[in-house]
Amino acid sequence: MENVAIALKWVVLSAGVLLLLAAVAEVAARWAIRRSGYYVLPPGMRNHLSPDPAAFPNLERFVRFEVNREGERGDEVPRCDGLYRILVAGGSQPEGYLLDQKTNWPGALQQLLNRPEHLADLNASRVHVGNIARSGVGSEALDLILERVLPRYPRLSAMVVLVGASDVLRWLEVGAPATPPPPVRVTDVFRSHPEMSFRWRPRHLAVPEIVRRARHRWLRPVQVHESACRWIGRARAMRARAAVVLTETPDAAPMLAHFEAHFRRLLERARAHADRVVVVRQPWFANARTTEDLALMWHGGIGQAWQEEITAFYSLDVLSDLMSQLDRRAAAIAQDLDVEQLDLRPVLDGGAHVYYDFFHATPSGARVIAAAVAEVMLREPACAFVAA
Repeated sequence: MENVAIALKWVVLSAGVLLLLAAVAEVAARWAIRRSGYYVLPPGMRNHLSPDPAAFPNLERFVRFEVNREGERGDEVPRCDGLYRILVAGGSQPEGYLLDQKTNWPGALQQLLNRPEHLADLNASRVHVGNIARSGVGSEALDLILERVLPRYPRLSAMVVLVGASDVLRWLEVGAPATPPPPVRVTDVFRSHPEMSFRWRPRHLAVPEIVRRARHRWLRPVQVHESACRWIGRARAMRARAAVVLTETPDAAPMLAHFEAHFRRLLERARAHADRVVVVRQPWFANARTTEDLALMWHGGIGQAWQEEITAFYSLDVLSDLMSQLDRRAAAIAQDLDVEQLDLRPVLDGGAHVYYDFFHATPSGARVIAAAVAEVMLREPACAFVAA
């Protein structure tokens, strides 16, 4: 009996020690997360996609979406003298989710600028283009992103900003209200951040989150996504059979005022952290008129097409008119702040050859954008430059 009692004491003591160690590990994990950075994309994430062939017959069949240790889509940042470092920020258009790592225009821009003759023009040994754009990011979300992300960066050679479509689309999704939208939350835009909440329950502990982050950053497992974004095919069908098509443009003043306040502030943040800032104005497929062109369209619904059935859409003319209003506002703000700007519409007017829907570029379109942005970057900085 005495031996049994001793054994039980050792079991209880061992269990207590293990619980204590687990508690210490949990506290340490929470401490580490609270002191981590804000990342739009999880550092080390690697996704390999196969875009749905039925929905995207003109896209690449294999797409790499890979994130470096800085939380940027792109290569690891070189450690060398003479580095010309560019950061691209914005929404889904520069994110290029369905385009390969080197095909989406920030990746193609890096390849162009690393040509020997262009390195000489930039007086650089190497150009690195990091991409922190993310689908669904509008001006308010990007303002928050730059507020939280830029303090951990060294001074950048240049920042390229392309944002705007999400401001229009999110406003229409909720019925074009006259009141401002609810504030953007950290969890809406950052895939990895220090503001996570934890509880002493198995599904709400910090240790698994730390393990997940370390696995992504150091082991870099590949997640495979077959038939990626198949839902866009369903969204196109919803638009084609919509019971209601709204043809009147709602009063855009509330949306434009909200855009202006955040766009102006995010450009000021960018100017404080980069030697050069270039606004690439949001392009769109303004001349979709043929049956083939119209079949590509899915934006402009009242509701969220990726997760619910939608029966009411705004016409493409309404979308174009709203985008024109927002574009004029963006151009005026950039000019007022003496920020360089690039209007892509004159060079990106090839219809379905360069767009696979109302906003997003095909591989051919991405090459056009990369060349246009490279042309601006290789010129002497000029106030309020507009490509024509």
